[in-house]
Amino acid sequence: MDILLRRAKIYPSDAVRDVGVEDGRIVEVSERISEEAEREVDCAGRMVFPSFSDMHIHLDTALTLGRPRFNLEGTLLEGIRIWGEYKKSLLGKDELKARARRVVEWLVSFGVTRIRTHADVSQPQLTSLRGLLELKNEVRDAADIEVTAFPQDGVFTDKENAELLEKALEMGADNVGLIPHNEFTREDGVESVRYAFQLAKKYGRKVDGHIDETDDDHSRFLEVVAAETIRNGMQGKVAAGHTTAMHSYNNAYAYKLLGLLAKAGVTIVVNPPVNLNLQGRFDTYPKRRGVTRVKELVNGGVNVALGQDDIMDPWYPLGNGDCLKALYMGVHAAHMLGAEELKRSFDLVTFNAAKALGIEDSYGIQVGSRADFVVVDAYDELETLRNQPSRLLVVKEGRIVAETSPSKSYVYFNGQKSGVDTR
Repeated sequence: MDILLRRAKIYPSDAVRDVGVEDGRIVEVSERISEEAEREVDCAGRMVFPSFSDMHIHLDTALTLGRPRFNLEGTLLEGIRIWGEYKKSLLGKDELKARARRVVEWLVSFGVTRIRTHADVSQPQLTSLRGLLELKNEVRDAADIEVTAFPQDGVFTDKENAELLEKALEMGADNVGLIPHNEFTREDGVESVRYAFQLAKKYGRKVDGHIDETDDDHSRFLEVVAAETIRNGMQGKVAAGHTTAMHSYNNAYAYKLLGLLAKAGVTIVVNPPVNLNLQGRFDTYPKRRGVTRVKELVNGGVNVALGQDDIMDPWYPLGNGDCLKALYMGVHAAHMLGAEELKRSFDLVTFNAAKALGIEDSYGIQVGSRADFVVVDAYDELETLRNQPSRLLVVKEGRIVAETSPSKSYVYFNGQKSGVDTR
């Protein structure tokens, strides 16, 4: 065998097993594997997860914090204006690729080997798209990247934007993006949703939109997305990011919407760090949390996944690509701190994301699945989320793509040195 994990605690079960890998696949999972391997790792009961996914990130804007200025308002709209100023000078793709590659390295080191990134296609040169499509091919050994053609400025706010969106698909974008709440009118927003589905059908792509990223309870494009999903027979092929207006809907309407989303098979992608920052900016007190109804969506049978969204850009000044930090913030904002809720919250960055990506049949730590997994320096799910420990080993298609040596801390009491262990 190529890789052999000894005594691995496999998510989502509590079973401790040996896991054997050969030719990029998991070939055996059992209490004890008698064979040897080129690389053996004794997990000693540590957690092993199927490798993580980030379902919503903007690699093209990452690491542009302060260029050309900082977002002092802290609002979504101000961030859009700042990025609009910056991208006018974004003529070459090399600088963009260098920033994006650095962030991909961070993500992989944290166990994220599947990334869905948005590329702004509201720029005539399509620099973001060109750069990220090239990067996708250059880093495929370490990470699988999908590129969504994202009309940041809206589809019908400029006469060229609709053409640019279609051109992006012709160039190889993986998904059709949209942002209906950024269109001039409600009618334009609805039409932009229909246009996105038309393009998806024409080019055989999925739909992944920024939907209702606002505190406005009158922003109700998510129901249009769900309806178009059903009408076009695209159940399981549509994702809606943010959907923060849902936290402002009245409960009667929200209840109806949950049923519609479950019927349509739309995946909701929540981005806790960024939406906690951007939403509620127009409130005095009390302030809204700014995160969609994650708990209600999960309990209502809606597929929910998670993304980092932004890293050090006009919308968010922090972030390093660790999905466990985003998940940690998310369970707090969603009041999902029950023991079982915490344990299964990892589905948002594992199995639920795999379902949205359409790879669930080859995903998971089981015989026959692709050997994609991450070994963490923790012994159960709660400890993993609480400590956000080192990712000791990250494997993609049976290849080791990242390793981390955990740090060690010491304290001194009365001159006596003592190691610190928060596990």
